[in-house]
Amino acid sequence: MLITLVALLAAAVLLVSLSRRLGLGSILGYLIAGLLIGPSGLRLVTDVESISEISELGVLMLLFIIGLELRLPRVWAMRRSVFGLGAAQVIVTGAVLGAAAYWAGAAWAGATILGLGLALSSTAIVLPLLAERNLLALTSGRDSFAVLLFQDLASVPLIALVPALAGHHPDGPIWIALLKAAGAVAVILLGGRFLLRPIFAAIGGARTREVFTATALLIVVGAAAIAGGAGLPLSLGAFAAGVVLAESEYRHELQADIEPFEGLLLGFFFMSVGMSTDIALVAREPAQIAIGVALLVVVKALLAFGLGRLRGQNPVTAIRFGLAIAQGSEFAFVLFGAAVAAGALEKAAVERATLVIALSMLISPILFAASERWLIPRLMPKAPRPASRLEEARPAPVVICGFGRFGQIVGRVLLMRGIKFNALDSEPGNVETVRRFGYLAFFGDPTRLELLRAVGAEQAKVIVVALPDAEAVVKVSQLAREHFPQAKIYARARNRRVAHSLMDVGVHDFVRETFLSSLRLGELVLLGLDFNEDDARRTVEAFRERDEQMLIDQHEFYDDETKVIQTAAQVSAELNSLFEADAAT
Repeated sequence: MLITLVALLAAAVLLVSLSRRLGLGSILGYLIAGLLIGPSGLRLVTDVESISEISELGVLMLLFIIGLELRLPRVWAMRRSVFGLGAAQVIVTGAVLGAAAYWAGAAWAGATILGLGLALSSTAIVLPLLAERNLLALTSGRDSFAVLLFQDLASVPLIALVPALAGHHPDGPIWIALLKAAGAVAVILLGGRFLLRPIFAAIGGARTREVFTATALLIVVGAAAIAGGAGLPLSLGAFAAGVVLAESEYRHELQADIEPFEGLLLGFFFMSVGMSTDIALVAREPAQIAIGVALLVVVKALLAFGLGRLRGQNPVTAIRFGLAIAQGSEFAFVLFGAAVAAGALEKAAVERATLVIALSMLISPILFAASERWLIPRLMPKAPRPASRLEEARPAPVVICGFGRFGQIVGRVLLMRGIKFNALDSEPGNVETVRRFGYLAFFGDPTRLELLRAVGAEQAKVIVVALPDAEAVVKVSQLAREHFPQAKIYARARNRRVAHSLMDVGVHDFVRETFLSSLRLGELVLLGLDFNEDDARRTVEAFRERDEQMLIDQHEFYDDETKVIQTAAQVSAELNSLFEADAAT
């Protein structure tokens, strides 16, 4: 077991790091790691079933955390997406893929089960795929989640449908199975609402850390067990428990305790999918498997794209939505297993379908990453590029290098006094802002000397360096000192080290980015603590004077950390003495 764990962790560390470095995301790294060390690869791990059972806890925790981030009103607000778009995706995709299976020779009952099973998508792949690119909050992410939620809800009638399609009579009426499912959901929702808060209060909240963590894990596993006992997907139970606790005061603590387990176990789940890929079957039937994978991914992506466009998604959103849910689902394995047991599908057909699903899980992250890297940027609407002809430049008393949130305030002050300025920035939005008010702004890199000359730096009285990048601030300031000696230079310093670097190049008129605003906030805090205005102002002014003097004193040795710490301690002691003297007076 120890060797297996070492192989899992080593493969994950190496291949996930490499995959992320190549811009392909972590999921593909996990899948390839499983393929490499599994039975079809180096055979470092052979007991795939045991690892799959343990790693499925990661999927449960993922759904629980997603539920924690939702509120019941938001779930209700998504009902149209869930039951409209979700139902359309399952029905349309299932019908098309089922027809393809029937055309390939499957009986109509088996083709129906294959079509509906292949129409499902992998929650464990889609949600992390979107989350690591911050797409879950966008329309493509919300619609993908809605479809996945409907698929989980539809799993109960799908399993109940298998015996009927196989010509077997179920053990009882379907309504009994549906009633059991509804009862399980009710137990989770009502139990979570009325029992969990008293339980957390009884164990002392988060004060007993290990007991709180164990309780959090018990909630996830217990809710999944209740759902499983009623024939529901385990993940649906975990999700429902998360939704119930989303309104509780323990939500953040629960999320912090669950996330470390969720990340590792979910990685193991992806690795188990890679391990389950039967490379020998691919070697025996390469053409059939390749056609099956291509058909599955392309059909699902195209149909989802079309449904997204019908719903009103723009092309970029529809492409993301289509590619996100283009793979098969881990739940299809359960559905096909039930179909084999009922005699609706042959074992050989299920083995091929399972391999196609596993390979689609491998390919889907690659396609999604490729589209995000090469296709989506070309389709995104480009911001209109304002005119930036440098020959338009006319001499102005002020040149502002960098017209973001910092430089814009300087510009607005100048505008109030009717003082003309030229702004140079590489961000289209920043440049467009100042040009709308009739002042000249130009695109370009302010660290290039010829562009500084082109916007009139040789005639300017003042050059303001307000760039957000610290190295660029120092470089532009140095260029201005060397080539435009007639201009006074005022610079933005992100921190003390940048301030010292500016002093190195001879620029002493700078403002530390947050220094003055922090002093003002400190003064307000003192006033809130019932200091009178004179005391608060004198305290802040004393601190400002000492700190600015310390900045100058430390310039000679700012690379020597020991001396910097010593001088900071000395200044702190001086301030304490000063305040004590004030108090005595």
